[in-house]
Amino acid sequence: MTKPSNAKSATGSELVRELALVLRETDLTEIAYEIGDLRVRLSRGGTVIAAAPQVMSPQAMSITAAPSPAPSAPADLSKHPGAVKAPMVGVAYMGAEPGAAPFVSIGDTVREGDTLLLIEAMKTFNAVRAPRAGKVTRILVNDGSPIEYGEPLLLLE
Repeated sequence: MTKPSNAKSATGSELVRELALVLRETDLTEIAYEIGDLRVRLSRGGTVIAAAPQVMSPQAMSITAAPSPAPSAPADLSKHPGAVKAPMVGVAYMGAEPGAAPFVSIGDTVREGDTLLLIEAMKTFNAVRAPRAGKVTRILVNDGSPIEYGEPLLLLE
């Protein structure tokens, strides 16, 4: 493990910044650092995790993440009768090409068989077609976002 140059004199946020720089420079995905009673673990592509010491002394610094409020449970839109679900895993694209107008927008009326969006899987673009006629009331995915099989993509009323 690489030791930051001024770890003993660094404040908690400076230490985290310096460790993040070490992660970036060395192309590591995770780094753990311990000095005295302070233990810090950083992970790239996830969340920053920091652990406070078990026994706090006046000299010890601790870095802790503030607890986030629990989000209210969203309605399970996959059970919505108008949900159009992903037929495969891939990346969703709302238009035919970058910068092109989306196939559908909220409020559009579609007919059965109209193209709603594209899913790219293994370098192949697959059209997701409207299973029935209706009005697009919600679009649940963003252009270029990864999607899972069975994930609701949009709602038709």
